[in-house]
Amino acid sequence: MMTIKAFSLVSAVERELLMGDRDRVNIECVECCGKNLYVGTNDCFIYHFLLEEKTLPTGTAAFTATKQLHRHLGFKKPVNELRAASALNRLLVLCDNSITLVNMMNLEPIPTGARIKGAVTFALNENPVSGDPFCVEVCIISVKRRTIQVFMVYEDRVQIVKEVSTPEQPFAVAVDGHFLCLALTTQYIILNYNTGVSQDLFPYCSEEKRPIVKRIGRQEFLLAGPGGLGMFATVAGISQRAPVHWSENVIGAAVCFPYVIALDDEFITVHSMLDQQQKQTLPFKEGHILQDFEGRVIVTTSKGVYILVPLPLEKQIQDLLASRRVEEALVLAKGVRRNIPKEKFQVMYRRILQQAGFIQFAQLQFPEAKELFRSGQLDVRELISLYPFLLPTSSSFTRSHPPLHEYADLNQLTQGDQEKMAKCKRFLMSYLNEVRSTEVANGYKEDIDTALLKLYAEADHNSLLDLLVTENFCLLTDSAVWLEKHKKYFALGLLYHYNKQDAAALQLWVNIVNGDICDSTRSDLYEYVVDFLTYCLDHELVWKYADWVLQKSEEVGVQVFTKRPLDEQQKNSFNPDDVISCLKKYPKALVRYLEHLVIDRRLQKEKYHTHLALLYLEEVLQQRPSANGKGAEVTETQAKLRSLLQKSDLYRVHFLIDKIQGTGLHMESAILHGKLEEHEKALHILVHELKDFAAAQDYCLWSSEGRGDPYRQRLFHTLLAIYLRGDPSDCELVVPAVDLLNHHATEFDAAEVLQLLPDTWSVQLLCPFLMGAMRHSIHTKRMTQVALGLAKSENLIYKYSKMKLKGSSVQLSDKKLCQVCQNPFCKPVFVKYPNGGLVHTHCAANRHTNQNSPSPGNRT
Repeated sequence: MMTIKAFSLVSAVERELLMGDRDRVNIECVECCGKNLYVGTNDCFIYHFLLEEKTLPTGTAAFTATKQLHRHLGFKKPVNELRAASALNRLLVLCDNSITLVNMMNLEPIPTGARIKGAVTFALNENPVSGDPFCVEVCIISVKRRTIQVFMVYEDRVQIVKEVSTPEQPFAVAVDGHFLCLALTTQYIILNYNTGVSQDLFPYCSEEKRPIVKRIGRQEFLLAGPGGLGMFATVAGISQRAPVHWSENVIGAAVCFPYVIALDDEFITVHSMLDQQQKQTLPFKEGHILQDFEGRVIVTTSKGVYILVPLPLEKQIQDLLASRRVEEALVLAKGVRRNIPKEKFQVMYRRILQQAGFIQFAQLQFPEAKELFRSGQLDVRELISLYPFLLPTSSSFTRSHPPLHEYADLNQLTQGDQEKMAKCKRFLMSYLNEVRSTEVANGYKEDIDTALLKLYAEADHNSLLDLLVTENFCLLTDSAVWLEKHKKYFALGLLYHYNKQDAAALQLWVNIVNGDICDSTRSDLYEYVVDFLTYCLDHELVWKYADWVLQKSEEVGVQVFTKRPLDEQQKNSFNPDDVISCLKKYPKALVRYLEHLVIDRRLQKEKYHTHLALLYLEEVLQQRPSANGKGAEVTETQAKLRSLLQKSDLYRVHFLIDKIQGTGLHMESAILHGKLEEHEKALHILVHELKDFAAAQDYCLWSSEGRGDPYRQRLFHTLLAIYLRGDPSDCELVVPAVDLLNHHATEFDAAEVLQLLPDTWSVQLLCPFLMGAMRHSIHTKRMTQVALGLAKSENLIYKYSKMKLKGSSVQLSDKKLCQVCQNPFCKPVFVKYPNGGLVHTHCAANRHTNQNSPSPGNRT
C-alpha cells in the first residue's frame, strides 16, 4: 500500500482543560461552528471553547482552546447530540429524548422553553426546502416506532411539518431537501418524505454493526455497507463513485474532499474518493467520535478533542511526485480543481504535468513523457537544457524556479549509461521535430532548430539535410562550429546557402570534390554543384566556377549554361557570345551549347547555325579515315549534321559547300545543293554517286515539305527523268524507276509520265502505278463533284432566303426614322434587319466598321 501524508493529528482540547480530575466524565458529542467549539459530556454539561489556529515555524498547525463557559442542563442524562444553527444564534441540544434550544453564546435555554420531545436522534437539512433564512429544518427519529418527523425550528419556537412512517424501525438518518437517507433494521433506503416514494439501497444488519449515514454533498450520501465497504449513494438510489474499502469495525466517517476518513477502535484511515485507494493510516486508540464541520475534521476520544489538519494539496501532490507516483499525483490534481480558482489551478496543473513529464522522462517512458510535456505546455528549452551544449551560446534561457526536476544534466540522469543517453537523444530529436512547427515553438524557434541540427549532426541522421533545405531558424555561428566539428561539410554548405552565403557554400563543396576535405554525404556532389550553379542567381559565381565544372566534365559542366531557368533564358541574362567565347577551350561543351541555342531555344541567328554545322562537319571529317568512305556507317554526329542541314535554312550554304568539296560527303553535298534549289544536281548525286535510291525518294519528300503539291510533283518528275535518262537496257535504274512510280503514284501526272516511259515497258510492270493513278484521278474527280454539289446547295439556300425577304413589302415614308441615327429617310434606299428595323445604308456601313455603335439587330 502506497501511503501519503494527507492529514496531521493535532490536539485541540486537553483532558485537563475539559474535565480536570474528574475521571468519570466522558465526551459524548461535539459541535464546531467557526471558532466556536461545543462539547457535550455524559454528566449533562455543555462546554464552550474558542479555538484559535496558528502556524508554527516548522509549518505545522497548532490550536489553542480557550474555555468560555460551561453549563449544566439540569438532567442526569448525558448530552447525546449538539447542532449549531448560526443563523438563529441557537444550539440544538439532544438530551433525555428532548431537543432543547439554547443561546450559542451564554448557553441559556430560550425563554419560551420551545423544544422537540420524543427524539432518539436528529439531523439538520443542509439543503432546506422552505427557503426561509430565519428557520432551520430538523428531521428526527421519533421514539414512536417506525416514525420520522420533520420540524421547522425558529429562533423561539418549533413547528412540526411532516410525519412519515417507515417500513422498519430507523436507527440513523441524514437529510437533503425532500430526501431522507435512512438506516433501518435490515437495510438502507432513500425516502422522499414529500411524496412518500422510497428506494431500497442495499441490506445490512443493524444488530451486527453500527450504521453510518452521512450527507457528503448535494443529493449524495456516504453509508457503511456490508463487507467493510464505504458506499456512496445518490437520492436516485444509484452510486456515481466506486466504494472505498475500510475496516469492518468503522464507528465513524467524515469527508474532507477528496478524502474519506474512517475511524475504528485503533486507527484513523484516509481513502481517496478519486481512486478509492487507502492513502494514510493514523494510529488512534479509544476513538469515539469522528465528524466534519465545514471542512474541519474533528475526532475525539472519551477524554480529549483532536483536529485532523489537511496538508496543503500542492504539498501532497509534490510528495507524490517526489515518490514517483505520477498517476496518483495527476488524479489528485484533477480531482481538486473545483476547490481552486480556475487561473490558479491552470498554473498549478501545468507545472504538475511538466514535473510528471520529467519523472516519466527520467524513467525512459518517452511516450508518456511527451504527452505530459504537450499537455503541460512545457517550455521545450527546459528539456533541451538537460543536454549539454545543445542550447545556443546566445540563448538567454534560465531554468524554472523552483526547478521542475532534480537533474543537472543528461549525464547525471543516465549516470553515464551511453545506451540510455542515446535513447534520450533520439527522443529529443523526435519531440523537437514535432513541436518546431507548432505554437509551442513560438518565441524560441532559433533554440529549437539549432538544438535539432546539433542532434542530427552528432547522430549522423538523414534528417539533417531535410532540416537545412527547408525553412529553419538555425543560428549560423553555433551551427557552423558544430557541423565543422562533426565534419558535416556538405551540410555546412547548405547552412551557408540558407543564410545567403553562396560563395562560402560553393567553396566548401568544391574543396570536397577536389578531395581537400573529406565528406561522403553525397557521392554525386559534383553534379549537385553543377545543378546549384545552374539555378544560381549570382552570375559572378557562375563565371567563377565555370572553368572548374567544365574541366571536370565538359558534357555535365556545360549544363550551367544549357539548363538555366526558362525566365533567365528569355531574358538572355547570359550573353550567348560570351558563353561561346568561354567554351572555345571545351569543344564538346561548345557543341552542346550551340545545340542548345539552335535546337532547344531555336534562336534564328545565322552565325550559331553555321558554327554548329561547321563543328559537326569537322568532327565528321575527323571520324572518317579517308575521303573515300563509301559504305561506312553513319555516325551519330553525321546524323546530327544531316538533320541540321535538312531542317535549318539559316546557315551559310555556299560556305559549307566549299568546306565539303572533295570530302566524299555526298549525302551532305546533296542536301546543300537542295537548299540552293539545285534539285537536279542533288538528285544526280544521290542516284549516280551514292546510288541510294531510297534516299533520293526521301529527298523529294522532305525537300517539298510545306511547299505544295505542284512543287513536290516537280521534284518527283525530276527524279524520274534522271532514272529514265540512262540506257533503257540498264536494269540498275529501271528497278528504282518502276519502284518510284509504283510507290508514289499519286505524286505524278499520269498522262505526262506515260509520254516519258519507254515503249518496251509492259503494262503488267506498271500495274500498281496505273491502278494508283486511276484511283487517285477518280477520287479527285468525285471529291470535286461533292464540293460542287455542296456549293450549289449553299447557293440555293441563299437564293431562297433572298426571295423570301423580297416577298414582303416595306412601306417607307418621311415619318419613318432610322433606328441608328434617329433621322428620317430622304431617299428610298435603306437596309432592313430581320427584326424589321430600317436604317440608312451609310449608318449600316458605319455600324459594320464600328462595333460599339447601337445595334438594331442582325442585318439581312
